[in-house]
Amino acid sequence: MSRVERHAIKEAEKKKTARLLRIRDCAVIFACLIMVFIYISTTSKVTPEPEYVYAGGKTKDVPVYLIGIPAEGEESDVKAIEVGQLVRGTSVKKVLGYQVVDGVSYCKVDNTGIEGAADLYMKEENLVLSPDQVVQETEVYVRTPVTIYAEETGPAIASFAPKGTCLKVTGYDTMLADGSIHKYKVEYQKGNDKTAEGYVYSKYLADTQKKADKVYKKNGIYDKVKKDKYGYDLYGGKAKNLDYYPYEKPVIDGNEFLYDARAMYLNCAAAASPDNYIDLIEKTDCNAVVVDIKDGVLAWPAKTAKEWSPKSYKTAYTSYKKYKKGVDKLKAAGVYTIGRIVVFNDPIYAKDHPEDCIKYGGKAYWPSAYSRDVWEYNVRLAQEAVKEFGFNEIQFDYVRFPENSYEMSKNSKTKFRNTYDEEKGQAVQNFCFYAADQIHEAGAYFSVDVFGESVYGYMTAYGQYWPGISNIVDAISAMPYTDHMGGQDTWKNPYNTMKNWGKKAKKMQDYLEHPAAARTWITGYNTPHWNPTVNYGEKELKAQIKGLEDAGLEGGFIPWNVNNDLGKYKQYKAIWNKD
Repeated sequence: MSRVERHAIKEAEKKKTARLLRIRDCAVIFACLIMVFIYISTTSKVTPEPEYVYAGGKTKDVPVYLIGIPAEGEESDVKAIEVGQLVRGTSVKKVLGYQVVDGVSYCKVDNTGIEGAADLYMKEENLVLSPDQVVQETEVYVRTPVTIYAEETGPAIASFAPKGTCLKVTGYDTMLADGSIHKYKVEYQKGNDKTAEGYVYSKYLADTQKKADKVYKKNGIYDKVKKDKYGYDLYGGKAKNLDYYPYEKPVIDGNEFLYDARAMYLNCAAAASPDNYIDLIEKTDCNAVVVDIKDGVLAWPAKTAKEWSPKSYKTAYTSYKKYKKGVDKLKAAGVYTIGRIVVFNDPIYAKDHPEDCIKYGGKAYWPSAYSRDVWEYNVRLAQEAVKEFGFNEIQFDYVRFPENSYEMSKNSKTKFRNTYDEEKGQAVQNFCFYAADQIHEAGAYFSVDVFGESVYGYMTAYGQYWPGISNIVDAISAMPYTDHMGGQDTWKNPYNTMKNWGKKAKKMQDYLEHPAAARTWITGYNTPHWNPTVNYGEKELKAQIKGLEDAGLEGGFIPWNVNNDLGKYKQYKAIWNKD
């Protein structure tokens, strides 16, 4: 091959190599361009803002605003004016448009349901992406003293928080239809122990310390109760230290509350064998029966007692089957059934749990109204009775400290078991709050028996004060027995005795916006222990009922006859008839 040919071949190879290099370079550049395009596309992509969000906040109502310049003559700055509220949790449509007013960012929203207003805004902080984020409170404050529950449901007690306590919110159980919370899960300090968690009803809480510390003054009640005091300290506490925020009385589906009760009392024996009493009921206008569940002896061997008071379980009066058969017969007769439980005067429980009892004179015999275990036992027993026998209402008796609490309190050696530093009146009222909530959730109404003295305008030594109890319960049943009223002739003049007492009770009822039905125990027995003896028959009982009515009390009556003397009931059977 000539030198010219070799040169030509080399030149051709050079050109080919150069062409291949140009192709490679273009491919690299093209690949780089693709990579740059992909990078730009992925990093500059803007996630679209969600169209629908949720109204969230620290209260059940979330504000909606108009934003604009005030009318002529006013300040010219842009203002955010609240024009309505949405229920917390409501789905809201966001639209384009943001405004910042006084350093607060507002977002334009649609579909709020507020008529007659356009260009509505909500605070950006109140618009959240998920229903789980709508509850924004971090702290709540105790307005009415609260029981702290160990579990989300049920009566198990973990602790107690007095008025003004700040609780840290860690969750909640249920948000109701109006945006409010049923129970908050909170952190609290339990004595000297580390912080623990429990549940509290939100209805007793406030969203600020100021609201929690405030006392309820509507209807002038606070000024009235401040004046209600005895001449000297009875050691029961002060009426002004109780809570008077109205307790909402429930309406229970399938269980209509009986406002005008014409009731008959039946002890365990009569409840188990009620046929003769049912014959009498069917011949009169008697519309309710008060049936013993526990008065010292337990009516049947309840499962609750097996766990909490084994001696009560073992000494029950009759069997579950026989007791249920009797209660079912009463219900079949068409009467409203009220299950009566003697709460703090329980000598059998005291033998099982002396640690829960007041210790006085070297003996522990009376379960203390301060003891949360005693609270829980009796409420669990009430819930079991409602579930097993279908009682319309539970009536708690002996909701108090012993009659001689004044003497006990003067003795520095007496141990009342006062864990939470409550006054006696506070302990009684706090127990009523707890019991009412739990019994209502079980599907029954709640009533409490009180001494007639509780209307006299002072806190009693044993912790009963009428307005503090009537404010909470569905029915309050006082016991102003004519032979217990103290006057020389009280049992001889039942009309005047009951009318005079009834006027005092009516005054106490009028302290409250929503008092309980005043369903009163009346004297249904002879008074042989006084001179002169008075045999109580139809005339004497009707006189008592008339005295209550003329005093303005409404709610009905229950004759007290501890032995359920059928002959005596027949003697005054006309009292149950409506005139």
